[in-house]
Amino acid sequence: MITKIYQNYIVKNFIGTLLKISLIFYCLIFIMNIFEEINFFKDTDSNIYLPLTLTFLNSPSVLYEIFPFIFLISTQFFFIQLIDKEEILVFKKHGITNTQVLKVIIITSALIAFFINIIFYNISSNLKFLYLDIKNDYAKDNKYLAVITENGLWIKDEINNKINIINAEKIEENFLINVEIIQFDKNFIFDQSILAEKINIKNYNWKINNAIISQNNFNQSTNEDLIFESNFNSEKINNLFSDMSSLSFFKLKNIKNNYENLGYSTDEVDVHIQKIFAYPFYLIIMALFSAIIMMNIKHNRPKLFSLIFGIILSVVIYYINYFSAVLGQNLSLPSYISVWTPILLIFLSCAIGLVRINEK
Repeated sequence: MITKIYQNYIVKNFIGTLLKISLIFYCLIFIMNIFEEINFFKDTDSNIYLPLTLTFLNSPSVLYEIFPFIFLISTQFFFIQLIDKEEILVFKKHGITNTQVLKVIIITSALIAFFINIIFYNISSNLKFLYLDIKNDYAKDNKYLAVITENGLWIKDEINNKINIINAEKIEENFLINVEIIQFDKNFIFDQSILAEKINIKNYNWKINNAIISQNNFNQSTNEDLIFESNFNSEKINNLFSDMSSLSFFKLKNIKNNYENLGYSTDEVDVHIQKIFAYPFYLIIMALFSAIIMMNIKHNRPKLFSLIFGIILSVVIYYINYFSAVLGQNLSLPSYISVWTPILLIFLSCAIGLVRINEK
């Protein structure tokens, strides 16, 4: 009977603390984000409801990114409450060991973590996709669009009073392969089309070799380099598809297939997919890591010390994950190693801390 009572007590208080800390962080995210959105729309005639709506759509995605640190800090506060009320000593008097307490926290964290990863992530990614879609309509460069589909790379580019619709079969480093450019005037009246096997897009002035120009039903081939002005270069195109947080798991799988068909690098997609797989374990490890630290720390330490220590650990772990992910995206490390290595390092630290944990 007492086993069920203490388990229910730990679960109830741990979830309650996690919800409170999550709400605090969500409010902070909301406040900071709304100022950013208001600043973005300050030169438009939109009302206050638009920044509020966009902030609401974007905040869950940001919250998802910082859940590992929410788990770490929530676990700290949970143990601070237990220590202040001397409930750790009460548990021990009734034969409840630190290992048993940790077991309940790990199981509870695991259930919440898988819920966050399966349900919350897909909701937040869809909201983020809607957020980017709405905001793009108000962006200063909304006349420049680029998407990747099963039919390759498509670009809409407006420059020099011309509207260019560009389709490329593949992209290889600084080159577009098998390209068709259809050019219209500003009233969308057809002007000309350009066919090319290869275009150098390293700079904003594209270099086209052996172009075939079709105008007024007349085809003309040229052996000279044709310079084509654009608002895009290879670097800008590569940066267009970097926000993976707006894609659900199934969308990520589809876009990976499209990238492969295009010849576009899938490294960033692979890293993000690995992050999704690893995320529940990351949350569990963070809760376990924080619990072990709190159980090994002296109980007479001030609360401020524990909180500052937790924040410092959060920052250190964040940068370890960040640099590891960058190495994965730059091909310095395979995607699975870049994502799972920081988690493994934290787990090994936990394993060391578990030694003689029941003697604390």
